[in-house]
Amino acid sequence: MSALNVLSLVLSLLLLVSESWNLEAIRPGCHLYSFNVTIQSNHQGTCRGAHKIHACVGYCESSAFPSKYSILLASDFKHNITSVSQCCTVSKLEKVKVMLDCSPAHQEFIEIFTAKSCQCDMCRLSRY
Repeated sequence: MSALNVLSLVLSLLLLVSESWNLEAIRPGCHLYSFNVTIQSNHQGTCRGAHKIHACVGYCESSAFPSKYSILLASDFKHNITSVSQCCTVSKLEKVKVMLDCSPAHQEFIEIFTAKSCQCDMCRLSRY
């Protein structure tokens, strides 16, 4: 698969995933949420497949409180609020093979990641 096809595949996957979120996925805590994705190799959908994958959704505890005097001194009185928070994040990933049907006589396979377990952890822009 060429780099352009892979980029197109990723963009198609993100578009389809973003359309599948619903309110029933948001419930107390951090947990696995399963949904179906449709993957296509390019905009024309030359090769296409579907698979059930998992994401981590939910929320974790957070708090904010006035900073201790020692923190105020160390920050030259600029850090007057201290916040502590965690985000719902993937703790284990798993690779799954998805079969793409390209024509009646031709099939391709692609590996994608799915969440295997979730946990409340330090918030980061990206872990993987």
